Formats: sequence, C-alpha cells, structure tokens
Amino acid sequence: MTEFRKDEPISGTLIFDGNMAMKGYALNKMCFSFNSAENRDAFKANEDAYCDQYEITDAQRAAVKSRDVLELLKLGGNIYYLAKLTGMFGLNMQDIGAQQSGVSLDEFKAKLLAAGEK
Repeated sequence: MTEFRKDEPISGTLIFDGNMAMKGYALNKMCFSFNSAENRDAFKANEDAYCDQYEITDAQRAAVKSRDVLELLKLGGNIYYLAKLTGMFGLNMQDIGAQQSGVSLDEFKAKLLAAGEK
C-alpha cells in the first residue's frame, strides 16, 4: 500500500487546508445559507444582491455568474458547501467530477462503472 505524503499531493488535486478555508470563508458561508429554501429563492431572484450580503470577492462573484465550479474550488470553495450552490444550477456531484476530470459526463460515468467492476 502506498503511503500518502503531505508534501506530494495528487496531481491536479486542490488541497482544502486552512488557507483555502480562510480564502473561501464568505463564499462557503453563502453556500451554507442555501440550506434554507427561502435563501435559495432570494438568490435566484437577485444573485448580485444576495452575493453582496456575503461580501464575496469579485473573482468569486464572476465564477458564480459563469457557473465555473472549478474556479470556485480554486477560490476557496469547499465542495460540500458548493454542492448547495451547484444543485441550484442543476449540477450534481457526477457533473462536477466530470469537470474536475476534464471529461464529458458520459465518459465520467463510464469511468465510474469500470472502476466499480474491478
């Protein structure tokens, strides 16, 4: 079994550490608020005004507007909180996995099925 070494991250993987948590605090706090249907409705009614409430950065706001999940991850978004936001966009974890892998959704699903058969 290969031992994980903190100084050798998995290629292409973003490490969500304390620095990333601080970088994405406002974004993740906003995403957490989407546990409430009322908040989801408020966001859908006026995204800009809703983002203003949480003082997310201009870069984070641009990534939200463009629905760029990978950029949101790079900007400190935690995938578990971002799932609340991406769910409102009609994306699920397999959609996000495909984006992270750089393949189509169908290719990603095929990879999952093939891995399950091993």
